[in-house]
Amino acid sequence: MNGAHALLGALVDAGVEVCFANPGTSEMHFVAALDEVEGMRAVLGLYEGVVTGAADGYARMAGKPAATLLHLGPGMANGWANLHNARRAHSPMINIVGDHATYHRHLDAPLTSDIAALAGAVSVWTRECACTEDLVVDVAEAVGEANGAPHGIATLILPADVSWSEGGTGPVEVPETGLEPVPGQTVTELAALLRAEGDRACLLLGGETLGEQGLRAADRIAANTGARVFAEHFPARMTRGRGLPQLELLGYLAEHVQHQLTGFEHLVLAGTPAPVSFFAYPGKPSELTPEGARVHTLATVAQQGTAALTALAELTGDPAPEPPIAPVPELPEGALTPAAFTDVIAALLPQDTILVDESNTSGVTLPASTLGSPRHDLLTLTGGAIGQAMAVATGAAIACPDRPVLCLESDGSAMYGPAALWTMARERQDVTTVFVNNRSYAVLRMELARVGASEGEQARRLLSLAEPELDFVALATGMGVPARRADTCEEFAAALRDSFAEPGPHVIEAVLSPW
Repeated sequence: MNGAHALLGALVDAGVEVCFANPGTSEMHFVAALDEVEGMRAVLGLYEGVVTGAADGYARMAGKPAATLLHLGPGMANGWANLHNARRAHSPMINIVGDHATYHRHLDAPLTSDIAALAGAVSVWTRECACTEDLVVDVAEAVGEANGAPHGIATLILPADVSWSEGGTGPVEVPETGLEPVPGQTVTELAALLRAEGDRACLLLGGETLGEQGLRAADRIAANTGARVFAEHFPARMTRGRGLPQLELLGYLAEHVQHQLTGFEHLVLAGTPAPVSFFAYPGKPSELTPEGARVHTLATVAQQGTAALTALAELTGDPAPEPPIAPVPELPEGALTPAAFTDVIAALLPQDTILVDESNTSGVTLPASTLGSPRHDLLTLTGGAIGQAMAVATGAAIACPDRPVLCLESDGSAMYGPAALWTMARERQDVTTVFVNNRSYAVLRMELARVGASEGEQARRLLSLAEPELDFVALATGMGVPARRADTCEEFAAALRDSFAEPGPHVIEAVLSPW
């Protein structure tokens, strides 16, 4: 048994079932082994950012790691931005990066690079596989670390000669790892605090606490103590919709967060750090905790936040009444403004949709619009590196093939990763991708003003996408995905209905009118 066979067998035995791949010469023995080792599904991405983003989306929905297969340092560098997003989402992932044969690296061939340095910035654990006999031990440790506390990316650097050499062995036991329990004393102390000063406290949820159990526990705490509850602005995965507590997300802008948190003297964190400004601005604070407020940690991202919230809720009093049902917006008519755009989505969203949102400024009203929509999971841009949504949607659809996926992608972000459409077409995925076309980097126009800079002619050209205009219908059709354009609310609603009714991937170019 060669190293590639041993590595694949160990991955499968450890529960890793999918490998998102963009291989090269150094990985050919791994590629060949995919036909000889049962249990691993291989999914081709035409660009490494699709590979890494898909593994992120898969992990968010499956709750376990997929593998990636990347070609040397440049291949990993091409996928690095979405590895950054996956790190921020605390997504478990097994990153396999092929390398030159060990005896070849000293020659400094053109593709030689410092893979370990690239990996170290986004990985919780990195190891170069030194010999074929140790590969199964390396895989077991990698899976254990990816599923550890907190979850994260484990990177295996696989030299070509370690992959092709004989001497591979059978699988070894994967260490039992996972999130750590929260000490009971922490829960007891915070229950006493909230009973005494709940109306001056707010609870900030993030990470795995944003599932239904965590949301209901937090709602019970709020009902019994008077505390307010917020969710982090960019959740990796949040369950939302009809019948669930209507949790307010913290704002994107620093001044919005400051307004939301004004007057609170205690900030209790569950699965997320204290809020900070996304960027620094002249004369504005970077830390957004109210001045003089005390910060208390119920659970870090490495701890079992949902279990801690549930235990805390039990100590505060009776279960909360069922939350009120928010209304579903009526279908708007006429001009497709940003507000009308999100209302159409909210009115037509199917039950159990996976909603991958990178609509940026065009979707600012989406959380409010979809409060009363059927139950759905929201996946967002955790790390801020734009261009992830289509790749994340691809991975989410692999993890949950029986659920509809709706991907909202702003026009500027879309051009970072359109190759994901090809993978959607090849895998025949039920993913509807909406390109939200406002013909500009609108968020950067806003940021230009916020930092106090002026917009001259060259600045305007750098932030405009209108010269020439992008044609997303042609782009999608060229990737094998049927597409149509919508300029009005009626056209957008009809396109959405048709895409949800017909199996397979679809693209809608939604051309927005100004507010």
